[in-house]
Order: sequence, then C-alpha cells, then structure tokens
Amino acid sequence: MGGPARCRLTMSVSPLPLPVHIDAASPTADARREQYDFNKLSKRLRRLVGQAIGDYAMIEDGDRVMVCLSGGKDSYAMLDILLQLQAKAPVSFELHAVNLDQKQPDFPEHVLPDYLESIGVPFTILEQDTYSVVKRVIPENKTFCGLCSRLRRGALYRFAEEQGFNKIALGHHREDRVETLFLNLFHHAKLAAMPPKLQSDDGKHVVIRPLAYCAESDIADYANAKAFPIIPCNLCGSQENLQRQVVKDMLADWERRFPGRVEKIARAMGDIRPSQLADASLFDFASLGHREDSASADAASWLRSREESD
Repeated sequence: MGGPARCRLTMSVSPLPLPVHIDAASPTADARREQYDFNKLSKRLRRLVGQAIGDYAMIEDGDRVMVCLSGGKDSYAMLDILLQLQAKAPVSFELHAVNLDQKQPDFPEHVLPDYLESIGVPFTILEQDTYSVVKRVIPENKTFCGLCSRLRRGALYRFAEEQGFNKIALGHHREDRVETLFLNLFHHAKLAAMPPKLQSDDGKHVVIRPLAYCAESDIADYANAKAFPIIPCNLCGSQENLQRQVVKDMLADWERRFPGRVEKIARAMGDIRPSQLADASLFDFASLGHREDSASADAASWLRSREESD
C-alpha cells in the first residue's frame, strides 16, 4: 500500500454553497434565463438526491458521513448538494470531506484544501502513494482501475474506521450504475451493478451513493455553472479503450438514437421480477406444477442422477 497514510486535518464551520457565476450587475434576458435554468437544474438535483436518500435510508439522525472527494465533477456536486440538504434537513448529521492524494504527477495539492476552506467544510487530506504501486504492478497495456480502486478503498475504509464515520458517501451517478450493469453482463455473465447503498464485505462500513438517481449530463452542467475547480485524473484518464469507456460510448449512442433509454434501464434495476428470469435461488421454479406422485419423483431422481454423472 506504499506505507502508512499521512493526514492533514482542517476544521471549519458554517458551510455555504457557492453561487452560480452570473453577472448580477447586468441582468440581461440571457442572464435571467441562465439563472432560471440553473435554479431548475439545482432543484431537480436536490430532489433526486433527497429521493435517493429517502428511498434507501442513506442518512439518518446522528450519522457521521465521510464524503469522498476526488476533485472530479461528481464528488464536488455531491458535496455541494449534501451541504444544501444538511442545512434544511429534519435530522442532524455530520459531513466531513476526505480526499486521498495518491501522489499522481503534477497533482495540484492546494486546489482541494483551498476550495474546502473557502466554503467552510471540515476536511482531511490523506496522503498515500498508490500511484507508484499501480504503475509498478500493472503492465502498461492493462487497465489500472481494478488495483487502483482496491488500494484507494482500503485507505478510505481504514480512515473511516479510525475516525468513527458510520457512512461513506461516493459520487457515483445514474450512468455509472448502468455502465456497471453492462460490464458485469458482458464480461462476467451476471446481473449486478452499483447498489445505491451497500455494506462492505467485513460488515464494518456502509457505503452510500446519493447521486444514484442523477444523470451525468445534469451533474456536468451543474459543475460547470458552479465553476468547481476540477482536477483531472492522470492515471485512469490516461488510458484509452477502457471497457467502461466502450460501454459508455454504447449507451451514449443509444441515448442519441432513443432518448430516455438510459433512464429506463436505471429504473429497471429497481423493478426486478425474479419469476421472469432464471435464478432458482431467487425464485422457486421447482415448485411450479410440482406433483408428489411416484412417477414424477422417479423422473426428478433420474434427472438429478444424469446431472451428477455429467
């Protein structure tokens, strides 16, 4: 893991959302329209995040939520919207932003601390050189994402446990979930995706995805309007022909030709019909039309013996 992580902790109070960047001194028709569109977008995202939180009981009274901030548009938007909801929520919960500085070349170390201090959010910067580990272990023509995500997850989980955070918020959006569904379908022959809420394998952590219902295009528009100081990833972003990018391109083509298709796929993940699939562990197909007479019992025994011999 490249040695123990080093922490730099800064605490602040009274978080304030950033205003949209519109010149109020000249309220032209275009500026008013831009403000109107932004207000609609902001309201839609808050509603969808609130709906996801409510549907899956993501945040409850007294929760200490560790908000993972990568420096990308998604995590910035997630933090910003959670801060807005926190100010009006009927329950009390804590938000603490955490960034893992993976020591990528030319990483602008000042950007996130400066931003978080400017909006008054308590935060921690974890420093751990996972970049060198990934570059050393993974051949140049192979995908970095698997090992990189495991190392990153391990560092964040350890910190959450040490500091007593009971929820870990990640910035995955609707398209991330749909892309993962097709990656598992195409490459692992299983129907699985990113759940809006999950418990880690060791049972110690609850991971939540407040942006689960939010469209990536809306998040991009929101991040642009808010002028978040985006930090590009020089590791996974430097690789071409990633399988996730292939799926992303496929979905984008579908959406161009059939608007609304991605949303329907995302909604379908919340409307599973086990009896219409083929997983006998989820639905009791064997009991359908089952007869207890000796002939059917003999037939079932014969089929089992054939399966065992095969």
